[in-house]
Amino acid sequence: MKKPIVAAVAFDGISPFHLSVPCLVFGADRTKLGLPRFDFRVCAMQGGPVHTDAGLSIVVPHGLSALDEADIVIIPSWKDLEAPLAAPFEDALQQAHRRGALIVGLCLGTFAIAGAGLLAGRKATTHWAYTERLQALHPDIAIDADVLYVDEGDIITSAGVAAGLDCCLHIVRARYGAEAALRLARHVVLSPHRQGGQAQFIERPLAPTPNADRFAKALDEVRASLGKAHSLDSVAEAAGLTRRTFTRRFQKTTGTSFGDWLADQRVALAQRLLEQTDKSMDIVAFEAGFGSATSLRQHFAARLRTSPRQYRREFSRNTQAAARNTQAPDGLSLL
Repeated sequence: MKKPIVAAVAFDGISPFHLSVPCLVFGADRTKLGLPRFDFRVCAMQGGPVHTDAGLSIVVPHGLSALDEADIVIIPSWKDLEAPLAAPFEDALQQAHRRGALIVGLCLGTFAIAGAGLLAGRKATTHWAYTERLQALHPDIAIDADVLYVDEGDIITSAGVAAGLDCCLHIVRARYGAEAALRLARHVVLSPHRQGGQAQFIERPLAPTPNADRFAKALDEVRASLGKAHSLDSVAEAAGLTRRTFTRRFQKTTGTSFGDWLADQRVALAQRLLEQTDKSMDIVAFEAGFGSATSLRQHFAARLRTSPRQYRREFSRNTQAAARNTQAPDGLSLL
């Protein structure tokens, strides 16, 4: 069985930084870390070198025919936002979507997907500074300007560059599990996966202070003991802050509320337990801090749109398929 094919679309005027996002996540062979192996292809709409906006040129080995076989098609950015798509590219994108490929628009790449008519009546996002322009050009799209990325199942769109990394990690997480995404993030020194509903605007502390150190330490202690009860007041006290100051700093630092962040951390832990152990739902719920299997199911339904049992079954099925896809010629698994 073939490795999953990921095709990233390059074009004249592309930013090398934007193109590097899918290259970083999908382009390297990290099977020694137990991560999935991809057949990664950079393609272009025409032959010859692609000129970037940084003054350098790159040789792209594939044409649009790469989209004919791709399991995932990524448009890392876009230019000429109001110009119609070139007919060959529009056709290739539409055919890939009809065939069942996952279509991903990172940052301004959303404009290309919208230009192909694939976002009509759907929810999407893009860089916050361009959301009004996208809405004006495509009023039939439900645009959410406040989130990192939007997953519509067969189409995913993201906000700016950093959100593009979150989006690509989300794809790995959704297809290969939370542990694989966590190992990948650690290997390339990225922050752990952020849920798509977090805000695009995140204000980071400019310099460390004693209180900031206590703040970070308090959150680390929560992450290390998710099975225990953690109230807003108790964590604020551990951080040496009042409830109000802690709440304000937490929102500015993470882009979400403490309650939502805590639930996300617990769901991620539950995912890893479901992936790596055969523990019962009651034990998984207890160790992840949900208290009951009912609460665990409710949080999975709200955040992942599936049940814990279904998640475990799907992960097991995907893991078996990935193992078959990565058999070396001598029959030894590369995983």
